[in-house]
Amino acid sequence: MTKQSDAIENDIDIACLKSAGLDAAAVDAWVRARPGEVSGFARDAKPFSAFFRTSKELLARLPAKARRNEAETAAAALITQEARHARTRFLSAHGAELYDAVTDLRSRFLNLTELLADAAEAVPGLVPTAEELATDQSLPLAEKSGVEIDQGLLLSAVLASKTQGQHLCHAMLLPRPEALDLVPKLARDGMIDLGGAKIERQGQASIVTMQNPRHLNAEDDTTLGAMATCVDLALLDPATSVGVLRGGVVEHPKFRGRRIFGAGINLTHLYQGRIPYLWYLERDLGYVHKIYRGLASPEARPDDVHGETREKPFISAVERFAIGGHCQLLLVSDYILAESDAYLTLPARKEGIIPGFANLRMPRFVGDRITRQAIQYERRIDCAKPDGRMICDEIVETEPMDDAIARVVEGLSNSGVVSAAANRRAIRIGQETLDMFRSYAAVYAREQAGCHFSPALIRNLERFWNERSR
Repeated sequence: MTKQSDAIENDIDIACLKSAGLDAAAVDAWVRARPGEVSGFARDAKPFSAFFRTSKELLARLPAKARRNEAETAAAALITQEARHARTRFLSAHGAELYDAVTDLRSRFLNLTELLADAAEAVPGLVPTAEELATDQSLPLAEKSGVEIDQGLLLSAVLASKTQGQHLCHAMLLPRPEALDLVPKLARDGMIDLGGAKIERQGQASIVTMQNPRHLNAEDDTTLGAMATCVDLALLDPATSVGVLRGGVVEHPKFRGRRIFGAGINLTHLYQGRIPYLWYLERDLGYVHKIYRGLASPEARPDDVHGETREKPFISAVERFAIGGHCQLLLVSDYILAESDAYLTLPARKEGIIPGFANLRMPRFVGDRITRQAIQYERRIDCAKPDGRMICDEIVETEPMDDAIARVVEGLSNSGVVSAAANRRAIRIGQETLDMFRSYAAVYAREQAGCHFSPALIRNLERFWNERSR
């Protein structure tokens, strides 16, 4: 960085802060607390942590976000921008060292929540504490402070480091303790209903049914844990060799009594602030990635060349529609059945967010142009039309979906799970290596955090979600 750019970045508009009514002494103390050039992790942690704390204290002198006037809003934006710039500098230099410190040189596997909690203790102020997150939890999305963006900065920095990023991906591919505890129950009963999803054995198939009947099987914070546990159970179950994803019967008056694959993210909960930023990463680095790459073990890296995963082919049965996140599930499925009138959409423009890993995966199915049209211009893909058949393997027109699923399960399982897993790995190595996944995840973690709290997302939800509600 040049001296000139340093001078520009260090030129803080003190008048902006003081015009918001902030105490001059407090502003001067904050300016003096700004850390200098980065050096070593141990040496930098204390001054950077002090600046993060001082920034929070200065922000706390302003009214809550919803009650700020124009000057106060500008002051809050300036303080947040400077603190975030400092976080970015610290993490760019020390993200890998921080990860190694909290994981004892990668001898411990931490999930995302555990990693962020330990990082908050290691460098106070770097990411929000549980108490700070709880303060925002009850607020509508438009009134949240956006502290979760700092989680995205840390996760992006870790994922950007190859060794540490792969270790984090490995941690997120381990079986959930909840699933391991339920394996005996599944063996005994053949079915487990967790509310947001259920799993049941049918011959060689583990049928995972997505359930949110009041919201067209949309995904939200009430369904994620159940879905993640059911996918783990499907992969852990030694009595089955194929997984099946299917939507449950919904209650919506227009579709009452019908199965629907799913309506994507729950926009009602998103607008109400009930879906945290971390939900996106837990979903895509968790159960969605497990469908694609399988379950890892602590002893072996989930790398297709040097390691091994416990995996099964997955069938998706698309009834009525697969929107947003449910369309994304098709991109990690091995075989896709679809009703003749079913359709797919990725309404990212209306939602104002990144549609998971669809940007990485969808071009493999339909090419770059249709991908861009689907994500950026709301192109609808009808399953039975030529572009839909580039994603869907088979259109179910006269045969009942139950019979079609049974037939495809038989076809996928009659050569054995070992052959199926081997062929999946062989295909995957040329399409999406673990390191390619990690690199994409590093960008996704940062950009999705910004999208989740952007004014554009709020405007889109108020415009499109409210219109649909009315």
